[in-house]
Amino acid sequence: MHITHLSLTNFRNYARLEQSFPDGVIILYGNNAQGKTSLLESIYYMATSRSPYTQSDRQLISWLVLGDPLPFARLVAEISTAEGLKRVEVTLAKKLVGKSYRFVKEIRVNGLPRKVMDLLGQIRVVLFLPQDMALVEGSPSERRRYLNITLCQTNPDYCRALNQYEKVLKQRNALLKQLQENDQRRGRRSDTSQLAFWDEKLAAHGACLIAGRFRLVKELETRAQAIHRDLSGQDENLRMRYEPGFDVTDQPSGQMGFSTGDLGASALPQLPQEEITSLFIDSLRKNYALDISRGITTIGPQRDELRFLINGYDLGIYGSRGQGRTTVLALKLAELTWMEEQTGEPPILLLDEVAAELDPHRRGYLLERIDNVRQVLMTTAEPALLEDMLHVGATRWRVKAGAIEHTD
Repeated sequence: MHITHLSLTNFRNYARLEQSFPDGVIILYGNNAQGKTSLLESIYYMATSRSPYTQSDRQLISWLVLGDPLPFARLVAEISTAEGLKRVEVTLAKKLVGKSYRFVKEIRVNGLPRKVMDLLGQIRVVLFLPQDMALVEGSPSERRRYLNITLCQTNPDYCRALNQYEKVLKQRNALLKQLQENDQRRGRRSDTSQLAFWDEKLAAHGACLIAGRFRLVKELETRAQAIHRDLSGQDENLRMRYEPGFDVTDQPSGQMGFSTGDLGASALPQLPQEEITSLFIDSLRKNYALDISRGITTIGPQRDELRFLINGYDLGIYGSRGQGRTTVLALKLAELTWMEEQTGEPPILLLDEVAAELDPHRRGYLLERIDNVRQVLMTTAEPALLEDMLHVGATRWRVKAGAIEHTD
């Protein structure tokens, strides 16, 4: 899979861009705030329907047109895939919805209107950026988001289950809030039978998420371990521990932990999805009193956790910055291999200012491993750090003020 042409209109600092893309490694260099990262962001946005840098789609539209009556941004990519050529188009526009104006996202694939969910998987990418240290040091939500984006690009069933789970969770939480208010007003416990309907739906979708996340973590760990050993000189052993957010084994932590090769007391990895559903329903029912008192669902995939361990020690607590960078690099390279195995073709690799974050050993290892990737886009403010890539036919483009200058 690779992009053959990219068109941007009013996206960030690109008023208008029409650019054809070759295969292989493309180095985007130039000063800061010129548009290097925005170019990668546009590709990632079309692949995942969201930006890695902002939660607001409005911020993606060029500030030069935000004062217009109906500002808009348009992104179009033409992609060559194993199935043939594909055209993906995303438009962000301010439109009248009901009695108020808001920004609306419209999707077209090969000219046909599609839902936002249908966008996922049309373009598959692996993004590596300095902020990825949050996968080790950040909150659990950062790690859940990583698992979701990776799986949604390769597994439509998982993506649909995630979408439905979030909808059902909102409905169940609304009912819990209502029951909480009823208890407080009446001074007695409400009838909980209304929760049974939402329990079954939540558990069915949640079981799909849990099973998908465990398989992903297990398969990524196997690949990342070998890469991590190479990077660390065989001195460190990387483990990834997935902790589903509901109690099956009655552990004091309230979570069920397991990892590849060491299942511990948990038998969940060996269970079919139907049994995970049943266990989830039982856990939801046991938590009725707590959920109603708090007015929110306190267990489930929305509370899942993923931990990284080096030689048995939790990296997020005891690890150094260097160990964190090595782990993230190993994880991203493992993701690259895993995604190719799942889909039959390598994803597009996006590297945003990563070279400056890595020491010469890790940088050299990265450049060696990506040599066979079909298409790689790398940004840097210091092109000298990537001189080795110029000897293997890398394309160099200078980015200046939202425009690309060919320097080869």
